[in-house]
Amino acid sequence: MTKTFKFALAATSALTLAACGGNDAGGGASRDQIKAVGSSTVYPFAKAVSETFTRSNPDFKSPIIESTGTGGGMKLFCQGVGAATPDIANASRRMKASEFETCQQNGVTDIIEVQVGLDGIALASAKGGITMNLTPKMVYEALAARPYGEEQTNQTWSDVDPSLPDTQILVYGPPSTSGTRDALKELILEPGCDTNAEMEALKDSDEDRHAQLCTEVRSDGKYVDQGEQDNLIVQKIEGNPNAVGIFGYSYLEENADKVQGLNMNGVAPTYENIASFEYPGARPLYIYVKKAHLDAIPGLKEFLGQWSQMWNRGGPLAKIGLVANPDDVMDRSMSAATNFDTLDGSELK
Repeated sequence: MTKTFKFALAATSALTLAACGGNDAGGGASRDQIKAVGSSTVYPFAKAVSETFTRSNPDFKSPIIESTGTGGGMKLFCQGVGAATPDIANASRRMKASEFETCQQNGVTDIIEVQVGLDGIALASAKGGITMNLTPKMVYEALAARPYGEEQTNQTWSDVDPSLPDTQILVYGPPSTSGTRDALKELILEPGCDTNAEMEALKDSDEDRHAQLCTEVRSDGKYVDQGEQDNLIVQKIEGNPNAVGIFGYSYLEENADKVQGLNMNGVAPTYENIASFEYPGARPLYIYVKKAHLDAIPGLKEFLGQWSQMWNRGGPLAKIGLVANPDDVMDRSMSAATNFDTLDGSELK
């Protein structure tokens, strides 16, 4: 394809996008640049893909990648189709059924779901700092606002369990809008809560009450919401040997010279343990793409193809902490990224 033809295609595509924006807040605006929003955990991988894409495709503009948190990204993504809305939502959890329904109601009817790899919810401390062998039960009892419906009285880790250090609980973690927080709830807090038979039974009798007691974190300063930037959590625990941080495994890998992972159920948060799901905090990472924008936004198809060239085990994304999908998932992801298979929503929760 000649450079002149590519530029002509870009101009035509931008006009096409303007025409498809029926409920687009920007009216007749057009855009010739990919825009992605969403997860802070997926952000460094998306940036790496964007940088490689830009170097390999100089005729396309560099994509705009914004770290808004998974929840915030989904809200923006599901506002509608058209130039005023993002093309991609990066997510550190799967799209919720309620979000899919919002998308459908707003005209985002064809959504491509691509699981780009795996990550882990890592609990970590500074190099040479506090060390603990934790369990989901311990983490829940340390962080819950009302553990098992009772008053939260744990002030030190040894209050939670005598095997843990007699050190004040101080945990820096993600905000409620973050997919990392959602994964923390699902993978760590709820399983810890459900070790209690009454709480497990409550799940069937009063799902909302169960969710509140099992996932609401304390607000007395023992858990500190550090915003959407996981690097800030790394900085906080690096400066305090008694502090614990919660973030995606990729940040543990990236900062291995500064922080150390804490075992969960006796299992370390490593690439191999996340890939095998032996580590209890393992989770999938996704990108969601509007099929209606594929022919309208210059380079969007090529950008999806760039992801598929970088997510293999030992590939460029693995070098910065992404854990490759199992083979069967890899096949599905490759098909979605190249054949643009759409999500029907029936498997979402």
